[in-house]
Amino acid sequence: MTSMLTHTIRNLPASSAWAARVFARSLSCSPQLQAAAVQPKSKKTLAKSGVKNIVVVEGVRIPFLQSGTSYADLMPHDLARAALQGLLNRTSVPKDVVDYIVYGTVIQEVKTSNVAREAALGAGFSDKTPAHTVTMACISSNQAMTTGVGLIAAGQCDVVVAGGVELMSDVPIRHSRKMRKTMLTLNRAKTLGQKLAVISKIRPDYFAPELPAVAEFSTSETMGHSADRLAAAFAVSRVEQDEYALRSHTLAKKAQDGGLLLDVVPFKVPGRDTVTKDNGIRPSSMEQMGKLKPAFVKPYGTVTAANSSFLTDGASAMLIMSEEKALAMGYKPKAYLRDFVYVSQDPKDQLLLGPTYATPKVLEKAGLTMADIDVFEFHEAFAGQILANLKAMDSDWFAQNYMGRKSKVGAPPLEKFNTWGGSLSLGHPFGATGCRLAITAAHRLKKEGGQYGLVAACAAGGQGHAMLVELYPQ
Repeated sequence: MTSMLTHTIRNLPASSAWAARVFARSLSCSPQLQAAAVQPKSKKTLAKSGVKNIVVVEGVRIPFLQSGTSYADLMPHDLARAALQGLLNRTSVPKDVVDYIVYGTVIQEVKTSNVAREAALGAGFSDKTPAHTVTMACISSNQAMTTGVGLIAAGQCDVVVAGGVELMSDVPIRHSRKMRKTMLTLNRAKTLGQKLAVISKIRPDYFAPELPAVAEFSTSETMGHSADRLAAAFAVSRVEQDEYALRSHTLAKKAQDGGLLLDVVPFKVPGRDTVTKDNGIRPSSMEQMGKLKPAFVKPYGTVTAANSSFLTDGASAMLIMSEEKALAMGYKPKAYLRDFVYVSQDPKDQLLLGPTYATPKVLEKAGLTMADIDVFEFHEAFAGQILANLKAMDSDWFAQNYMGRKSKVGAPPLEKFNTWGGSLSLGHPFGATGCRLAITAAHRLKKEGGQYGLVAACAAGGQGHAMLVELYPQ
């Protein structure tokens, strides 16, 4: 694929000029654009006959922090419990009303493998409320949300709490396979002689630990290396990636300072101060970012620490109900959760192109086009990944040769795209980002006077997700 894309890249949009143009436009949004953004829309609703309307009542998250900082001494269920308690405090939903709890996570703590259940009990939910944990890489909380949607749509539940959590400050580090086998054999030994015989076989290399890596099991390639190859295939330059990363941090800082990140709830960390805001938002300069060396493909790669999402600790939670139940309980929902799709493709060459494949499918399900979407919230794993997806979405050649489509779906306009920052700046706790995307889309729709939002994300394994969010009538 890489050679084919490179050979035909001249058919894709121009790179540096394109990046400079959209970067400038998105940061200096004209008064005319701002005025147009808050005009109320008058479009059809996406409600379907015979299908329950499912709504988001509220969504929260504890501050997303760089790993190794204030959450370093906690466990994943501590973060998830804090998010659940934040949701309870904000909504005052009776705990025994919740029918089911679903949480997403990626790197599981072995002591709390069903982190949803442990967090729910810790947060004070009824012990009669079932809870389970899902994992789908970076779209784990997306899967938690849509699992909740499915339970409600099927009539099994009326009230579901979905969320996600990740704690990168303390990941499981295993003994080597040889040492594990030896220790298990030693545990079965009955006599002192048998135990000494087992111990005598231990060699120095047995003590080498197995460290977790953000790498594909099927290809052994790290996601950063794949992002670098993807950027090269789509001719996304280092300058373009740094410009986009700077845009993300700049917009996130503006949103944070402007009090727009309404989903963030404070968290009193045991033994520490109360954390009130994300700590990874750090607008820099092109000059400073340009000094960093490639992080994965050395020495000529273009993906660096500055234009990649950073290792993050955090948790999110969302209260999802049938519309009928929400109104009966006196709630004013924020948004409807509408059509969604999951996609998967070759993890070797198309690992991070999930949004490109998912977007046209979900739009077709709903009978919409890109022009109908008022707000776009895409997961930013890497700046190069985002820009490659935008190019792929705007390429007839890619649509025809790789997606079996007659024409491109089109790239989202930057003035509608991740305007309150994204994973590059806000952080990316693997299992928690999906809920952040959905509630941010809902908040932006209300703030900007839009009706439809599109949430999309890529994930390890070559998978992806897209979902439509519709503003609840004000």
